[in-house]
Amino acid sequence: MLKHLLTAFFLITTNLIIMSQTIYDFSVLDRKGAEVSMQQYSGKVLLIVNTATRCGFTPQYEELEALYKQYKDSGLEILDFPCNQFGQQAPGTEEEIHSFCQLNYGTEFPQFKKIDVNGENASPLFTYLKSEKGFEGFDLNHKIGALLHEMLSKADPAYDKNPDIKWNFTKFLIDRNGRVVARFEPTAPIADIEAKVKELL
Repeated sequence: MLKHLLTAFFLITTNLIIMSQTIYDFSVLDRKGAEVSMQQYSGKVLLIVNTATRCGFTPQYEELEALYKQYKDSGLEILDFPCNQFGQQAPGTEEEIHSFCQLNYGTEFPQFKKIDVNGENASPLFTYLKSEKGFEGFDLNHKIGALLHEMLSKADPAYDKNPDIKWNFTKFLIDRNGRVVARFEPTAPIADIEAKVKELL
């Protein structure tokens, strides 16, 4: 009897810990390799993005920078995590990626060390983000969205059933309490993202 009670207590406690977890429980590395606690962004609205510099979606940097400039003084932060897992489209060092983004898009939002977002070496932050918000589906009216759907479906007909990041420029929106409130696939219009950001600011 006692064993069953202890097991039940353990499961309840574990579930409560998982439920109470926020992004503030994680640390990441900046582009120079220094540890950054996500607690640093407490009270901010965050848009966390996995990016690439040689992708069809790379011009979204321009939209993201415009969004950042418009709302950063109201409490928005955009956190950029380069990732080379999708078509090897984020080659180069962190400094090369940073220089590319500044030169071509004038980005000013924080950029972090290159990471994996899927697989055994996935960033714990992104593992958490995926556990909170699964795949939302591509806009199949979007040219690249239709191509991605076709390509990923051939590799795995059930690709849309798991929460993994599917491609570059997947975005997670975090409220001022560190809770994941929305996930936007790379085909989502920036206007949809802006509308949700404004709700949280």
